[in-house]
Amino acid sequence: MSSPFVQTLKAKAFKVLLVIVGCGLVIPLAYLLFAYSFAYSQGESVGFVQKLSYKGWVCKTWEGEQIRSIANLQTAPDKFFFTVRDDEVAEKINLSIGQKVVLEYEEHKGLPNCFGDTGHFIVNVKPAPAQ
Repeated sequence: MSSPFVQTLKAKAFKVLLVIVGCGLVIPLAYLLFAYSFAYSQGESVGFVQKLSYKGWVCKTWEGEQIRSIANLQTAPDKFFFTVRDDEVAEKINLSIGQKVVLEYEEHKGLPNCFGDTGHFIVNVKPAPAQ
């Protein structure tokens, strides 16, 4: 038989263990919810969408790249890599491959790769204004 002191010690150790395990689950989930819900930055990117593919082993996401360059300067094109979460937006991008478009994006930092390969998530696509 164990003494009341040992039983109390075991009960307190069990409660401490539950708090540690609980914090180990709650803190990362709260961080993911925060990083997923709030955009670090927002912006637009103008250029030609070069590719868009649906890829991933377990977590499938739309991943693409856009070629950005300044028309008047002879510079090497800049590639903008992006992720699309919404299938309707992905369909709009697929219909506009090869055309000059404006991609509106939100940047989310610190998300795991299961949310997308990049931190730039496209939220809307529209035709680029004529020059």
